[in-house]
Amino acid sequence: MPSDSPLMRGDKKTRRDQILAAAAELFAHRGFHGVGIDEIGAAVGISGPALYRHFRSKDAMLGEMLISISRYLLDGGTTRVDEGGSPEEVLARLVRFHVDFALSQPALITVQERNLANLSEADRKEVRALQRRYVEVWVSALRAAVPDLDDARARSAAHAVFGLMNSTPHSRHLPDDELADLLTSLALGALYAAK
Repeated sequence: MPSDSPLMRGDKKTRRDQILAAAAELFAHRGFHGVGIDEIGAAVGISGPALYRHFRSKDAMLGEMLISISRYLLDGGTTRVDEGGSPEEVLARLVRFHVDFALSQPALITVQERNLANLSEADRKEVRALQRRYVEVWVSALRAAVPDLDDARARSAAHAVFGLMNSTPHSRHLPDDELADLLTSLALGALYAAK
């Protein structure tokens, strides 16, 4: 089971984890290019140059952040599938997992949406590979729950529903528990309508 945060690598939050979390908030609000290393350091109570003990560059920080998000989603999705149950239960768990991620990590959703182009080529390839694997977890689960779907239609439906769920940082008009239930219902309705 993945940790509760995609930016934590262990059971206890490290300085490195704190730096990534602070950078995510800053990148989400002001953009990757609008944030300097000194500002990230200040957000965690250290000097900007001290960050270089943890990351070789701001680009490396972004790379680790987006790779961590992608791994977290893939691991979490795979775990939900491996828990078993009916195809409908598996699909509902996948949807709820992603909805909960989107609601609890709005800064990371924003950074992920806006900054893929700012990654190094190697990091971008790794993120894309992890994202493709996550999509395939969804495609398999969706095809099991809606057997008449072909791969292309299931993949398109999964991407469309990701857009719905990932829109939450921009549309929070309800309390989180109500919004989670609404998004889950809408996402499942859209997925089952894909047949």
